[in-house]
Amino acid sequence: MNRAVFLDRDGVLIRQVEGYLTRAEEMELLPGAVEAVARLRKAGFKAVVVTNQAGVAKGLLSEAELEGLHQELRRRLQALGTDLDAIYWCPHAPEENCPCRKPAPGLLFKAARELALDLAHSYMVGDATTDVEAAHRAGCFAILVKTGFGGEDGRSEEVPDVVLPDLACAADFILEREGM
Repeated sequence: MNRAVFLDRDGVLIRQVEGYLTRAEEMELLPGAVEAVARLRKAGFKAVVVTNQAGVAKGLLSEAELEGLHQELRRRLQALGTDLDAIYWCPHAPEENCPCRKPAPGLLFKAARELALDLAHSYMVGDATTDVEAAHRAGCFAILVKTGFGGEDGRSEEVPDVVLPDLACAADFILEREGM
């Protein structure tokens, strides 16, 4: 079984934009994010994005356009010497109450099935309380970072296992905790 570090996209890997990210020109990698992903993958973790993308349900972008944004994200990471192992996304609106939209753990469960992941030895790094709740519901260690929403989204009362400044600090924490 593989271990993973699940990553929320907006506010963790890339800068949170007002509203919804719909154009590649708006995509900006956060400082230290590329190096953090590279270090985690070098240590043997799968780097897996799990992201809510209600902009699809709201008609702000199509699934094909979202896939294009994700291809561009991976292209930029590859150009800088790293990559993601997978990107899982939920296109549904919050009111649809689907099993894949965080705080539901469906995306993490799907990734675990498809990538042979050991959730009990995996981590979730997110900027929202819904990321924390999804992590705990899937049996993962939950790290809240202060970038993006910084846990101020007010959508869940779930308490993270640890709060850190950003993804780079989260990578440091994970690698130290794992003795790497």
